[in-house]
Amino acid sequence: MARLVITQNTTLDGVVEATGGWFAPQDDGADVSDQLDVVRGHMAGQSVFLTGRRTFEEMRGFWPHQAGDTTGIGAHLDAVEKAVVSSTLAEPGWANTTVLSGDAVEEVRRLLRGRDGEVGITGSITLCHALIAAGVVDEYRLFVFPRVLGRGRRLFPDGTDVRLTATGSRTFRSGVTLLTYRPA
Repeated sequence: MARLVITQNTTLDGVVEATGGWFAPQDDGADVSDQLDVVRGHMAGQSVFLTGRRTFEEMRGFWPHQAGDTTGIGAHLDAVEKAVVSSTLAEPGWANTTVLSGDAVEEVRRLLRGRDGEVGITGSITLCHALIAAGVVDEYRLFVFPRVLGRGRRLFPDGTDVRLTATGSRTFRSGVTLLTYRPA
């Protein structure tokens, strides 16, 4: 059975909502190559990229049009099998994409049972909330940016109680820290 891994960029106060470009390096000339190497390693371990409809549409509207992308993210997203949870999306319009139109949690459980490797999800806050509440997340990878916003949607909404075990941490040259956790 595959493992479900949530990877999110987050502020120090837990905001994952990507408004205002807070997840850009504070210094435009910052060396992010060490962080990008880790992201590439995460992508290499992914057999499926899972997303909700809104995040899928934002990515589909951006990544396939990034000529000269040197990060490898665009190439990965074009090549990897993608699964988008949506009851309204009829035609995905992006190669290697399957629409999961039933109950989100049950669809993801079926997806995990049907394969090996890693199913990765990023963004897709509403879907992440449902998967966290259902207890199906195997690992959290949180890229914590040295920023406090004081507002915005968080990965763990009020009332969420999830016990986690820390499995790793790494600070990058940009000041971003990667924290990894598994459910206890």
